[in-house]
Amino acid sequence: MVDVTSLQPAAPMIGRLVVVGLGLIGGSFAKGLRDSGLCREVVGVDLDPQSRKLAVELGVVDRCEDDLAIACQGADVIQLAVPILAMEKLLARLATMDLGQAILTDVGSAKGNVVRAATEAFGAMPARFVPGHPIAGSEQSGVEASNAELFRRHKVILTPLDQTEPAALAVVDRLWRELGADVEHMQVERHDEVLAATSHLPHLLAFGLVDSLAKRNENLEIFRYAAGGFRDFTRIAGSDPVMWHDIFLANREAVLRTLDTFRSDLDALRDAVDAGDGHQLLGVFTRARVAREHFSKILARRAYVDAMNSNDLIFLAQPGGSLSGRIRVPGDKSISHRSIMLGSLAEGVTEVEGFLEGEDALATLQAFRDMGVVIEGPHHGRVTIHGVGLHGLKPAPGPIYLGNSGTSMRLLSGLLAAQDFDSTLTGDASLSKRPMNRVANPLREMGAVIETAAEGRPPMTIRGGHKLKGLTYTMPMASAQVKSCLLLAGLYAEGKTTVTEPAPTRDHTERMLRGFGCPVTVNGATASVESGSKLTATHIEVPGDISSSAFFLVAASIAEGSELVLEHVGINPTRTGVIDILRLMGADITLENQREVGGEPVADLRVRAAKLKGIEIPEALVPLAIDEFPVLFVAAACAEGRTVLTGAEELRVKESDRIQVM
Repeated sequence: MVDVTSLQPAAPMIGRLVVVGLGLIGGSFAKGLRDSGLCREVVGVDLDPQSRKLAVELGVVDRCEDDLAIACQGADVIQLAVPILAMEKLLARLATMDLGQAILTDVGSAKGNVVRAATEAFGAMPARFVPGHPIAGSEQSGVEASNAELFRRHKVILTPLDQTEPAALAVVDRLWRELGADVEHMQVERHDEVLAATSHLPHLLAFGLVDSLAKRNENLEIFRYAAGGFRDFTRIAGSDPVMWHDIFLANREAVLRTLDTFRSDLDALRDAVDAGDGHQLLGVFTRARVAREHFSKILARRAYVDAMNSNDLIFLAQPGGSLSGRIRVPGDKSISHRSIMLGSLAEGVTEVEGFLEGEDALATLQAFRDMGVVIEGPHHGRVTIHGVGLHGLKPAPGPIYLGNSGTSMRLLSGLLAAQDFDSTLTGDASLSKRPMNRVANPLREMGAVIETAAEGRPPMTIRGGHKLKGLTYTMPMASAQVKSCLLLAGLYAEGKTTVTEPAPTRDHTERMLRGFGCPVTVNGATASVESGSKLTATHIEVPGDISSSAFFLVAASIAEGSELVLEHVGINPTRTGVIDILRLMGADITLENQREVGGEPVADLRVRAAKLKGIEIPEALVPLAIDEFPVLFVAAACAEGRTVLTGAEELRVKESDRIQVM
């Protein structure tokens, strides 16, 4: 029996490892662990005498046996790496032996049939059997292709059952991790469904397509002119047909369910081609392209890169001289968020220029794609949104992941509270610490049903099918996100929704709603909206982001001899606190070419170097510069005298504790 509590890194982890089946996977597993020194002895078992001979000569194993019973005597771990349809007979033989406290595991690509076979052979699923599946391979095969590095940076899925011994699971998990694998645990049924969709179905399609084309009379002409796309798609049709025959028979139930779903989607695609439905085709192709890029990024960050190490980096900064010239900063993030949201809910096609291609705004864009909205781009800041109307959103296929974007989560919660379907909003570790009751509580007063984690933090689950009623709400704190959330919910609520803020906050939502044809009443600190209006598609030109401009305003102010022009910057009066504060400190900033674009005031900002002085920042300006204080404190550090900031508690609950940073 292996005592995992007393493992010593320098000593072998287990005594005897037995690998049954010395093909590519079994041989690579054996060689990797033999090379690692984690096993005192590695014993191979294979029906082929030549494979047994090569395994010893190539250093894959210490010795080989042709008798399974002899090989398994005194074994600590037995790895079953035989073809999947041979597993039943192998397990039946093992069930007749005295295996002692040996841990059993396997590498089959379908787990349900392995569990069923083991249960039938042993009378019950052995507690020390840990089903497993390495998602790795090579176009080479046989023991001579054994590669100790084969599993590095590849996923291995273990599918323990309720009765699986934790100690046995820990040993198998450790062995795979020592080979460099990214190990995950999953339920048996879930594994088979996932692999049916991501591995088994693609192979079935590739085999089927190549076979279909090969049977045609003109097959020579077809294959002669096949381009790279055909070769890429059908490469896996060159896989071992016997192995895949076994896999499809072993996992046929999950494959059939996945195939039926795909066939239904394929029929819908055929109907779209037949009807000349370009909108439907564009939606499918756009979603597919974006989904592939999205998941490729996820995979690139996880299983296919080396583990990140925390290292201290030292940056040496030297004076860079003066700044001069004319620049245009990226588009405003707040307006980019709202352009996607309202464009998706509008009727018709909305064109957006200057969209900020940052992670937060892209999280909003992906969320609406997940809910069935066709969105083209972004490409060089240009986005085309095919709106579905206020009631055209569809349930997302799963939880909506919003990264670190609090704006996305809070504004979306208002929209989703009025839908007919349930939604779950999740985010990264940072967003999961942010308070969401500030939107959840007033939405509940409107009739929404919302569940959150402890202390009102994400994830948020919003139940669909609940009618909202208008609300008169006085916000306890100044927050454009809370105000916008409630106004968006008010588009669906019965009656009027009125929000009063204690201090001015950005009013992009009110301005953009008007731009989409929805009447919004603003009276001082109070904004109101009523349901019954529709949103009409429009053209949006996103101005430069004033938060991004702030870095250049400060840099040019403190670098002697600088004169810089920032073109087409949004100067919404609810966002210009950074300009007002810098001017109070003595900055030389002038606004030129002032104009209004799409309901938003914009201007070119000219900034010249100036001697700055410390000030007590007026609390009335704090909400108007809440996102710019980190860089404002750089200016304060370069100013003469003391700068004092009060009334900025909101900075502690941003994506980081900005006060601590400052």
